Amino acid sequence: MAVITPVDKTAADGRQRQPRRSRHLFLVLNVLAVVAGIAVWGVVAALGLVENLPAPTAVARKAGSMIADGTLASDTFASLRRVLLGYALGVAVAVPVGFLMGWYPAVRALVEPYIQFFRTIPPLALIPLAVVLLGIGEIPKIAVIFLASFMACVLSSFQGVIDVDRTLINAARVLGASDRVIFAKVVVPASTPFILVGMRIGLGASWATVVAAELIGAQEGLGYRMQKASTWFEMDTIFVSLITIGVLGLVMDRLLLLAERRLTGWQERR
Repeated sequence: MAVITPVDKTAADGRQRQPRRSRHLFLVLNVLAVVAGIAVWGVVAALGLVENLPAPTAVARKAGSMIADGTLASDTFASLRRVLLGYALGVAVAVPVGFLMGWYPAVRALVEPYIQFFRTIPPLALIPLAVVLLGIGEIPKIAVIFLASFMACVLSSFQGVIDVDRTLINAARVLGASDRVIFAKVVVPASTPFILVGMRIGLGASWATVVAAELIGAQEGLGYRMQKASTWFEMDTIFVSLITIGVLGLVMDRLLLLAERRLTGWQERR
């Protein structure tokens, strides 16, 4: 039985404290960056260096009034519902399609031309077509969000499968593992980092798409609120909607990053 000497214990404690110190330092730097950004924003607005830029205090007051009358909550819920539905459907379809493309060359030959064709078309360009084909309602908005998240995630899933070390697959076959076992025990774990990166990219694309989708035929949502506010030149309302989108996207991205760290703890990290 190995015995931990005082020197070994001290070294182990030092290694445990080092990541904690790094995380604390990282958090402090994040807070300082946010405070500095708000301070610069306030100075630029006070000096009038950017025309019609509202001050942080004006945006905060507007946010308070929108929270009080329920406008911000209803718009946030509408946009969040659309993003979550389109994003979840896009990821749910993209991952199996990417796996099939990477594992079966015949599927790749059949599907890849369509993937590459639609990948070059911005989802925003399909909004008018979606409205004509699917009508004015929730379905076209969710459809373009689905497409945006699907395209971001399917390629990363496919890349994750084809980048799996062939030595691992061959070693599993030599040990008698079936294709099903190899896929579940080797390919899926090795592809997980790629899938999660694609999910993070798809999340950003979904939020970018929902704002544009809500500019057409919507009656509520953060994008709709910005369009309406721009008509009356309400810059503080526009900033409240923009900040809300940024905060929601940041929180969802951090959750995905946390899941990535939990699911890929075996990876070496810098």
